Amino acid sequence: MNTLLEPIYQFLPCKTPHRWVEMAIANQALLLIDHAHCEKKAASAAMNVIYHYSQHYDLMQKMSRIVREEMRHFEQVLGLIQKRNIDYVTLTPGRYAKELHRHARNDHKGRIVDLLIIGAFVEARSCERFAAVAEKLDAELVEFYLGLLKSEARHFEIYLNFAQQLSQEPIEERIQLFAKIEQELILSEDPLFRFHSGVSI
Repeated sequence: MNTLLEPIYQFLPCKTPHRWVEMAIANQALLLIDHAHCEKKAASAAMNVIYHYSQHYDLMQKMSRIVREEMRHFEQVLGLIQKRNIDYVTLTPGRYAKELHRHARNDHKGRIVDLLIIGAFVEARSCERFAAVAEKLDAELVEFYLGLLKSEARHFEIYLNFAQQLSQEPIEERIQLFAKIEQELILSEDPLFRFHSGVSI
């Protein structure tokens, strides 16, 4: 697992604070509900790329596979929620994705690169958090979350590789911009506990 996670740790600007892990353990029902919402959003984000950037054939193929995988994960989380007699409810969205997207460029060529970089951060953080909480939960969730690590790590690489391929210039400066924003979101106090939230107040 360490080999799988090493590129994730190198890419992310910080590790998840222990306080968030404590909150996740104490709020497992909420964690699962928001996880389900996150899988839907991830599928929607990949579908959005397909709709708006249809001139990139290879990109559409990869995004289509990601849509299917994310919806399969959504179904799996729903199964766990139902099995545990948890009410699946609508949640107020956290700030994480909204704040990252707020800094994406608006021009067509720049925006797709930024959206892909943001996708890489979302997938990388998801992977890192699965690893952070997995072995502190019950056996069923340990198996489930550890099973998601490989696919999330692969999604991270797909997003990042396409960001570089479609950019007409090096993307390191854009990565650093979003890394700074992401670190602030992860380490600062957050009024809502969510899968990608900061440190809960």
